[in-house]
Amino acid sequence: MTRPLQRNALPLQRVELTPRSEYDPDAWYFDIPVIAELREVGFNVESPVTVIVGENGSGKSTLVEAIAAAWQWDFHGAQDRLWGAVGGSEDTDLPRHLTCIGARPKPLGGCFLRAESMHATFATADAARSRDDDQAFNELSHGQSFLRYVAERPVGVGLWILDEPEAALSFQSCLALLAVFNDLVAEGSQVIMATHSPLLAAFPGADIIELTDSGSEPREWAELDLVRNWRAFLAEPDRYLRYL
Repeated sequence: MTRPLQRNALPLQRVELTPRSEYDPDAWYFDIPVIAELREVGFNVESPVTVIVGENGSGKSTLVEAIAAAWQWDFHGAQDRLWGAVGGSEDTDLPRHLTCIGARPKPLGGCFLRAESMHATFATADAARSRDDDQAFNELSHGQSFLRYVAERPVGVGLWILDEPEAALSFQSCLALLAVFNDLVAEGSQVIMATHSPLLAAFPGADIIELTDSGSEPREWAELDLVRNWRAFLAEPDRYLRYL
């Protein structure tokens, strides 16, 4: 279910399908319910922090990767690689057919961070740094480099898209990332995050969207399956582990 678009100052407010050259209406990604829904009614973003959850295979990465590439599509120059690494051959052509609607002039700050391209992004950021006394991002652990990059924000106000950042982070680092999100929002940035983490999904005031077999649905944190499942496991782990 897609909610009515509300006009505001968010960098990204809405994503729409705009078929362009070589558009294939039978492309495999339209078999993913949330992408089929996007084609029909678009995808609205109404909060400074949007959390996207869902089971493996529900389309979280396909959705956020496509939005990130579409957002980056009309960037020009060195900012391209600092905002996010160049896509690979495994990426779909879906971004070519998406239009991002939001604040104008378009803010060029922020970043797209995903595990597959994180080191390339950090290498580009290290090369652009003017300080010689700081340890390079890629000389830190995976989690340390991720958190430090977001916290230092080598690029300005804009759109931050994160694909399962908890993969790099400890419990304490996840809490620290929530504090960074708070700073980003205060500065006027926007965060869109795909996650399996109930901790990260608990960011105060975030819009939570769950991807389902029928598309997408707004959810409250307490009613998420990932929250209920973790609560049940932590309360009684043997109930689950006995089936191993």
